[in-house]
Amino acid sequence: MTSDKDYQIPQHVTEIILDSVSDGVFTVDHEWRITSFNRAAEQITGISRDEALGKHCWEVFRSNMCETDCALHRTMRQGKTFVDTSTYFVNSEKRRIPVVVCTSLLKDENGQVLGGVETFRDMSQVEELRKELEGRYQVKDMISRSPEMHRIFKLLPQVAESNSTVLIKGETGTGKELLARALHGLSPRSRKPFVAINCGALPDTLLESELFGYKAGAFTHAVKDKPGHFALAEGGTILLDEIGDLSAAFQVRLLRVLQERTYQPLGSTRPVKADVRVIAATNKDLAELVKKGKFRQDLFYRINVVCLDLPPLRRRKEDIPMLVDHLIGRLRRLRGKGVTGISQEALSLLMFHDYPGNIRELENVIEHAFVLCPEGEISVQCLPESLQVFNARPAPQAGMDAALRSTETRVIMDTLRRNNYNRTATARELNMHKSTLYRKIKRLNIDLPARDGRANSGTTQTWSRKSD
Repeated sequence: MTSDKDYQIPQHVTEIILDSVSDGVFTVDHEWRITSFNRAAEQITGISRDEALGKHCWEVFRSNMCETDCALHRTMRQGKTFVDTSTYFVNSEKRRIPVVVCTSLLKDENGQVLGGVETFRDMSQVEELRKELEGRYQVKDMISRSPEMHRIFKLLPQVAESNSTVLIKGETGTGKELLARALHGLSPRSRKPFVAINCGALPDTLLESELFGYKAGAFTHAVKDKPGHFALAEGGTILLDEIGDLSAAFQVRLLRVLQERTYQPLGSTRPVKADVRVIAATNKDLAELVKKGKFRQDLFYRINVVCLDLPPLRRRKEDIPMLVDHLIGRLRRLRGKGVTGISQEALSLLMFHDYPGNIRELENVIEHAFVLCPEGEISVQCLPESLQVFNARPAPQAGMDAALRSTETRVIMDTLRRNNYNRTATARELNMHKSTLYRKIKRLNIDLPARDGRANSGTTQTWSRKSD
């Protein structure tokens, strides 16, 4: 009689079992040649078993991980199992197939390593659903759940279709150039160049030659013609960043270009016609500069045909989880690291920061975390020390709900203070009905002064349902 211990599943039965599973399965030997290839692997890759057997795995799968350090290679090198690694294959029709792979060592009954085994699951439908959901919150490379940003997103197609000059306002790091690129990408000029120049980084003489170019002999060392940014952007879009830093003299020169749609390279006697869509960007209040006489009123009206005002990150904190996930995914692809996400405690900490540097600062925080976090979830210890010592962070067990609740409380309190605790004015600024504001105040247990202040009324009223 044969004992259960001595019984082994026949090879053909093993193949039947493998062919019955919906995940692709293949094995390789120590020379990375494929030794088995199940039916699901044939269906997902479009490559037959006979064609795959004996070939090197990278010849069959042509994955993005084959170019760097694939999960199966790490398994063979470290002897560790890797679970749910995201990558993609290129199938027989040269179409990218997103997959999630799991890898482990292939051993015989004596524990001797014969090679490696990898299972992979086709994530095409999941990826399509993810893109559909993201499409509700994303325009080009910009993502947001913020109502303020969505108002901008709705305007973008119409603004992009026109040829009018656009002024983009926003603090440093809010993504003004990203918005300009989105406008260009949605416009009929999208196949032509997009050129950006920082007007505040150059003195007038250098800025003039950079924007308009010059002819040979225009000045010392000008041995040949050089096209300027307007010429390079011909037919496309030019972004004049930090336009509020232009000198008064150069403002006059630029106004003439915008009015006549022509420019004159240095050393040239003939004007050149410019077929360029102009987008200006600034982190300054140009209307205030006009009042102070530091910015020309006629130039302001020329560039302020359509104005898009980007809100700072502290006013759109509901975007932080989505932005963090997006930044982690991008850095994971660039660095090839096994960082899978961020812990709830670390994310809660990020929700409490005010980000004077806006999205650019958040990018730096996540990049810092990638340096200190080789794999797994980003923990609090991976964040910059300046964030770790923040006193108002929630307890670890509080989680995301506590972070959002505390953020909402602080936003409401800040708005109330700005409006002298006037509930009607506060609700108007927060873009909600005053009864909704009242419910939030009650739900969040916000302590308020006994009386509120009415702007310029000279009276005070008790805080109650009837006070507004």
